[in-house]
Amino acid sequence: MQFSKAPVIKEVLWQPPILNWMKCNSDGASSGNPGNSSCGGIFRNAEAIFKGAFAINLGIQSSLFAELMGAMIAIEIAHQNGWKQLWLETDSMLVIAAFKDLKIVLCVLRNRWENCIYLTSSMDFFVSHIYRKGNSCADAMANLGLSLPHTSTHSWWSSMPQVMSIDFARNRLDLPCFRFC
Repeated sequence: MQFSKAPVIKEVLWQPPILNWMKCNSDGASSGNPGNSSCGGIFRNAEAIFKGAFAINLGIQSSLFAELMGAMIAIEIAHQNGWKQLWLETDSMLVIAAFKDLKIVLCVLRNRWENCIYLTSSMDFFVSHIYRKGNSCADAMANLGLSLPHTSTHSWWSSMPQVMSIDFARNRLDLPCFRFC
């Protein structure tokens, strides 16, 4: 008789940044690979207060393109706003690896990626991974991006979009999500 292993349950909890830091959770979305793609993100401060969110429809692209664009737009927005302490969090291990290995970055994005790396050199900058379940606010923004018209510039929300309000409240109240592996 053979028994199947019980699933491992991992608690996933969104954490706010430390005092004076800004945190951006970013995500990419793609309906196919390649397919209609978008990215989005949300900025919050140390008190977990909403500071803004972005989304953009990227047209027909790969999922890696969408994930990388989310990270780059987050860095560019932080720079434009003078946020000198940025914690970028993503559910893409490839994006995290791209900060260590330029070869991962698609050729078409390489110049913009290198410009973003340059921008981070003038910041206190940290990048980390969060499981998809903990990145639900950024996921909501990326999915919202799929419904936007395809443009070359991102859309910005200075007040919280309704699509993420429940997930945002869960994060703010330190309510965990659970990942079954």
